[in-house]
Amino acid sequence: MRYYAFFEHLAMQQDIESLLTIRDFVRWGASRFNEAGLFYGHGTDNALDEAAVLVLSALSLPSDLPGVYFDCRVTATERGKILAILSQRIDERVPAAYLTNEASFAGLKFFVDERVLVPRSPIAELIESGFSPWVSEDSVGRLLDLCTGSGCIAIACAYRFPDASVDAVDISQNALDVARTNIERHGLTERVEPILSDLFNGLKGRRYDLIVSNPPYVSLEEYSDLPVEYHREPILGLEAGEDGLDLVSRILAQSSEYLEPGGVLIVEVGSSAEALIDRYPDVPFMWFDFAHGGDGVFLLTAEELNEYRHYF
Repeated sequence: MRYYAFFEHLAMQQDIESLLTIRDFVRWGASRFNEAGLFYGHGTDNALDEAAVLVLSALSLPSDLPGVYFDCRVTATERGKILAILSQRIDERVPAAYLTNEASFAGLKFFVDERVLVPRSPIAELIESGFSPWVSEDSVGRLLDLCTGSGCIAIACAYRFPDASVDAVDISQNALDVARTNIERHGLTERVEPILSDLFNGLKGRRYDLIVSNPPYVSLEEYSDLPVEYHREPILGLEAGEDGLDLVSRILAQSSEYLEPGGVLIVEVGSSAEALIDRYPDVPFMWFDFAHGGDGVFLLTAEELNEYRHYF
């Protein structure tokens, strides 16, 4: 067995030495990813795109590199960097966004690391449309992003509603440190305020025209079954009790106190949507349809939250 492993290793080294161009490494990396059975759900959905992201990052090249450059040869030093990042993705199952420290959301770039979830919410599609027709741009003066994580929703909303002030709230100081980095990088320190708070607990006296939240909503059972890549993310941002509704139920119970008349609450509950409907069968949740994939996002108005407050 030891001899077999030796010759296998030798063959691998010879294969690697035969790789010359960026294109070679992308193709080879994709093959290794497929062999390793990696899971994709943090920015790409297939091995080839994932390999391209990591190879280009290792070479300090942009993700939209013109195709002609893929036939350029890499140096020995660059080869080492490529192999290191591809190996880490395979051996440790680290999401690609943590290896590149970058993720895209609503057409914007964000710094990310292991302190926050990798941005991937379908709420991005709603932000890009300005939440139309349910929200009008001139009606939003104050906006709240609950469970902000990297700050991606708060920052994207600040771009979409340029006259609004935005509170970016999280219970994790580590997450807020990342959010603050992104707020500064986007030049929004005057309009987006990171706030350490357990949901609404630190927001007494504040009221908003729009509250948006992508809170933890993964049930205990679902969390235990998630691929390894998801277990590299902070559990605080994912798991939310037996049915995944620990935080969502609190948001529903308290939101009416923080919404202005005519205000709107939008919350992502993902795979816990069915459990939410079962728990509150009489509440008129309005569920969004998405053109680019995703589900489990609902809307309630301030008036509906007040009317059904006793249910929560």
